Amino acid sequence: MGALGLVLNALVLFTTRYMDAAVTRLRADGFYVRDEDVARLSPFVRHHINVLGRYSFQLPELPGGLRPLRDKHATDGE
Repeated sequence: MGALGLVLNALVLFTTRYMDAAVTRLRADGFYVRDEDVARLSPFVRHHINVLGRYSFQLPELPGGLRPLRDKHATDGE
C-alpha cells in the first residue's frame, strides 16, 4: 500500500504543477481565467495515468524546472 500511496502522491503533484503552469501561461498570454473556474480544477484526472504499466524510480538526468507547455499554434511536427 505504501508504494501505491507514493505513486498517487507523485501523480497529484505532477498534475498540480502542470495545471498551475498552464493557468499561469494562459493568464500571461492575455486569456481571462476566472478564479471560480480554477478553484474547480482537480489533479485527479485519469486519462494520462497508466496504472497497468511498469514503473521505474530511477531519476534520469534532467535539466531543472518543468518541461515546456505545448504551443497551441505549433504543428504536431514541431
